Amino acid sequence: MSVLPVDASKFAGMSAEQAATFPRRTIVGENLSESQLANMPRMISTDSHVMEPDELWQQLPKRLSDDLPNVPFRNSPPGALKADLRLQDQINDGLAAEILFPNYGMALYAVDNHELQVESFKLYNDWLHDWCKPDPRRLVGVPLISVYDQKGAVKEFHRSIDKGMRGALIWQVPDPALPFSNTEHYDPIMAAIAEADEPVICHILTGHGYMKNGHTRGVEGMKESTNMKTNDSANTLFDFIFYGYFERFPKLKLLLAESEVGWIPFLLQQWDYYFDRHRNSYPVPITRKPSEIFAEHVYCTFLEDYVGTRFLPWWGKKNCMWSNDYPHFNMTFPHSRQVMSYHLKGLSDDDVRRYTWDNAMDLFKLDLTDADRMN
Repeated sequence: MSVLPVDASKFAGMSAEQAATFPRRTIVGENLSESQLANMPRMISTDSHVMEPDELWQQLPKRLSDDLPNVPFRNSPPGALKADLRLQDQINDGLAAEILFPNYGMALYAVDNHELQVESFKLYNDWLHDWCKPDPRRLVGVPLISVYDQKGAVKEFHRSIDKGMRGALIWQVPDPALPFSNTEHYDPIMAAIAEADEPVICHILTGHGYMKNGHTRGVEGMKESTNMKTNDSANTLFDFIFYGYFERFPKLKLLLAESEVGWIPFLLQQWDYYFDRHRNSYPVPITRKPSEIFAEHVYCTFLEDYVGTRFLPWWGKKNCMWSNDYPHFNMTFPHSRQVMSYHLKGLSDDDVRRYTWDNAMDLFKLDLTDADRMN
């Protein structure tokens, strides 16, 4: 194990001036030689991000743009904005492809202006589709889907996947007026996504959660970043399982993005216990144990979760996937291979392949080959 510094000069296109002001952090990973790194198979990151240009949102009518949230962002590497540089950073970090989510667009899941959300998402989806054109096999865009309106959500979903985008990103924390328990509202949307054999995706910090009005500083902010963030993910997973979405739509898949994994086996154990204890006492809209439903339908990503990855020898083999979170402060670039090796040390080559390649290939049906992995 080594403590590895994030060297800003490793980013493609990074100027010396920008590198000098880039946020500093260190990463824990295995100490690997250059020859070891060169001989390692490439990986797929199932949670990475782009940085939308400010000009994108200026295309909105002023009556809508006036309601855009003010969200500050840290210094982003050039590869967050330019696809050609991003492809170079993938090579530098040992990646074959990334599943791409927004930066600013995540905050738009919390806006109260429904029309603003719908029109912003359409703009973003078109922009991201074009942004990925230099190599859509390696730059895999996920469309943003507003779910306030059922028919509108289904239409935008189909419009996006018909252009080659993958999955459907909806909010993780719904508007209080539209909880996931309102299955009558969500069922038509889930039916369309399931029928298309695409995953519905819930990413942390999307929707009407604790970040809607800004991040709290100090001790309470630390509580938000840990307790509340995990609680939001747990509630989403609970609702999808216990309100029977997977029972009604057997082809439906759910991805919990950037939620880490250590909390999941414990809660599945607890849910199984209470399901068995109470299933004959009052109606429960599921017929199988929550852990069985999870194993068949739910995927999750890990970044730096050493506790969670200790459990991988006995759970999650078909569900868990590695991610790098580029270009956020938490990203593992340029040491993703070292970090992955540290977290998956001791597992078989077949298991490592599953967590860094096969599960992503299966879920997103990527157009990659073994040659892409070994090149």
